Amino acid sequence: MSRRIAVTGASGFIGSHVCEQLTARGDVPVPIRRPYDRTVLATTFGVVDTVIHLAGVVSAVRESDFFSANVDATRVVALAAREAGTPLVHISSLAAAGPAPPSAPRSEGDASAPVTTYGRSKLQGEDVVRGLDGLVWTILRPGVVYGPRDNAMRPLFAYARRGVLPLVGNASAAYTFIYVDDAVRAVLAAADGAGRGEVVFLGHEHPVSPSDLLEAVRAATNPGASIIRVPRPVVRVAAVLGDWFGAVTRMPATINSRRYVELYSPGYVCRVDRMRDRLGVVAQVGLLDGIRRAANAS
Repeated sequence: MSRRIAVTGASGFIGSHVCEQLTARGDVPVPIRRPYDRTVLATTFGVVDTVIHLAGVVSAVRESDFFSANVDATRVVALAAREAGTPLVHISSLAAAGPAPPSAPRSEGDASAPVTTYGRSKLQGEDVVRGLDGLVWTILRPGVVYGPRDNAMRPLFAYARRGVLPLVGNASAAYTFIYVDDAVRAVLAAADGAGRGEVVFLGHEHPVSPSDLLEAVRAATNPGASIIRVPRPVVRVAAVLGDWFGAVTRMPATINSRRYVELYSPGYVCRVDRMRDRLGVVAQVGLLDGIRRAANAS
């Protein structure tokens, strides 16, 4: 039987894939657009089976923009879902948990310690969801989600096609990645009722180092491209200039002080046992295959 699923952020990278997969399996995605009005949302949520809250801000110049989008807007959505009596699947981020090296990956039971404004805002958004008595919820914390229509990967593909790939960041760091199709399978499993009342990390079991990522990009786009390590002081100067650029243009730069903190952290690696055990999903697409699919679509 067809189900109606409300989706915030439906026009975004992950949201567009979620809506496509909902349609493909015979369900009806109901896109929810901002600005959010709690009364209107409660009415809309009253005639859907589940709410998937994907909308948020990943990059911004002003710190207040992170909290407005990732906390205040989440509060409105969560309150409306509670009033409607409709389960909520809230998409958070591994950044809310904080950094962890590949030698000691985070698990869902570890205390959260975000180090970026984005991570702190996502954690506060989670706290809003968890703190609402009577709300049926699932919180998903994906690592780096990538794939077709992912704007974050396009600069790397462009660099590779020009013949040079800059390697920046902590050489010993690693990150949990997940291809968008695998992430969507997990989101839909949660929308179907799996994992309710729990926080679940989403990711592939094999962490990705910065050099792993660039090697995959090179193989997928231009095998002759050179990978060149950028010294940390140069990246620091670029971050300062990025802050200045953001202050002047009100547009976030690719490298700024917030991004610098992430690049030189120990990494962001998590365990994915709960994704398998609670959601019944194991990430199937490896890095090279996923990067090739993303590159071919860019």
